[in-house]
Amino acid sequence: MKPLDPRLVRTTRAVRVHLVVTVACGGALTGLILVQAWLVARAVARAPVLDAGGTWTDVGGVVALVGVVALARAALAYGAETAALRSAAAVKSQLRRRLVAHVTGPGADPATLDPGELATLTTRGLDALDDYVARYLPQLVLAVLVPIAVLVVVLDADWLSALIIAVTLPLIPVFMALVGWQAQDHTRTQWRLLNRLGGHFLDAVEGLPTLAIFRRARAEAALVRRTSEAHRAATMRTLRIAFLSALVLELLATLSVALVAVQIGIRLLYGQLDLETALLVLILAPEAYLPLREVGARFHASMEGVAAAEQVFTVLERPGRVPPDRTAGAAVPDGPVELCCLAVRLTHPERTVPALDGVDLVVPAGRTLLLTGTSGAGKTTLLSVLLRFADADGGLITVNGTDLADLPVQEWRRRIAWLPQRPYLFDASVADNIRLGVPDADDAAVERAVALAEAADVVAALPDGYATRLGERGTRLSAGQRQRIALARAFLRRLDGATLVLLDEPTAHLDPDNAAAVRAGVARLLDGATGIVVAHDTGWADLADEAVRLEAGRVVVPSGVHR
Repeated sequence: MKPLDPRLVRTTRAVRVHLVVTVACGGALTGLILVQAWLVARAVARAPVLDAGGTWTDVGGVVALVGVVALARAALAYGAETAALRSAAAVKSQLRRRLVAHVTGPGADPATLDPGELATLTTRGLDALDDYVARYLPQLVLAVLVPIAVLVVVLDADWLSALIIAVTLPLIPVFMALVGWQAQDHTRTQWRLLNRLGGHFLDAVEGLPTLAIFRRARAEAALVRRTSEAHRAATMRTLRIAFLSALVLELLATLSVALVAVQIGIRLLYGQLDLETALLVLILAPEAYLPLREVGARFHASMEGVAAAEQVFTVLERPGRVPPDRTAGAAVPDGPVELCCLAVRLTHPERTVPALDGVDLVVPAGRTLLLTGTSGAGKTTLLSVLLRFADADGGLITVNGTDLADLPVQEWRRRIAWLPQRPYLFDASVADNIRLGVPDADDAAVERAVALAEAADVVAALPDGYATRLGERGTRLSAGQRQRIALARAFLRRLDGATLVLLDEPTAHLDPDNAAAVRAGVARLLDGATGIVVAHDTGWADLADEAVRLEAGRVVVPSGVHR
């Protein structure tokens, strides 16, 4: 794990500003440390009790200066801490905005993260960056500036003490690195377990009614309990390593200062060193080791935030996704489009087997293609590529002869009416859920879309009609009713000018009555548009012009033209 992740500096302006302020404050604080040490040594050495030539008036002036320097150090430390905390808040805010924009923007992939893991990462995970940004990075700057400055001053005062400090000082970062390598793996394990715990807990809460019906609530609670216990054990292992690191660093620093103090005392006893020089070295020696010890302590306290930041950058840099800045290019054609896929390949991140392995197919303008195949054959992945949730690793997809990658993502999606297998309905009114893709649609257009989707009876049965709030994920509706509301959403896109219809298992898990209503609505939705219907079987063959089958990411022998 790097002391300073360069990706934070490159992508987060707040970190760059924070580093400049930290270096300036660190330089000023280093100077104050040296001045205070010199004043204290001078005040003690010139005290009348130890120096017959000294006066209490001279000592009083030096002591007053020591007080002024101490107050200046306190004010500088307070100001630096306040600025660091504000920088930490800005860093977290910028990373959260980038992460949310990445998973919801033009290049968004709904499968990027589990919702529970995403919630844990953007809240608890990035909150842990406070210690890293506000305390570790400033201490890292001091760990570079203070030892060098102390060595220069001590070398000018006493070369032997400077030699001892120069030899023993590197031992602290060496042992810190040795312990840190061990702690790094444990911290990453701890963070993975925390992510898993968040995901399990969210899934359990969302599925409580289903778990209760099937009497699986206790089993799920036991699973959450086991995951929580694994996280607790990983946390305790990390804490043990952190405490061991503190013990090692304190022991090394104490022994090193003792070596300096012993030889200073012996030489002072034999008159080989004057008192003021001896005091200056003895005061500065601990200051040389203190920043390095603090770096070790701060680093272990901030490792969870560092691990969270690493995961954020892993998500932001994940390959196989549509770059969010691909918003300019060729114009999206009007009217029904012809789709052509030539040797399209795609392998999901962290997998070795391709989801699409050289897919070749053509969907003529105004025609409907039925895409069948078993689960995992690549049907939904192909729709994801067409929806621009991911870019293919190889091959070419053209729209009326234009490369799909050259079309503006948002404009392209406005031409698509999409009906997924499990549509998401928000805790908003029926009308607002239907208007999701066309926010400025009027009431007449919404009502027409509902009628075309054969969902008028669903809306009429609700207590407040179109103003009825559906609850998160449409909890007020049955599965079939949710699908018909989602179909009305797709119809509104068609009425707004969408000419490509993509449907992913539109009647899966529906009862016969709702399936029949959805099928009738889909027939109207496909009329005059280019369409792709994904299904496990050929039950939709009567609505399609042609059917092809996918197996292991490849197109097998087409089943022929149906009409």
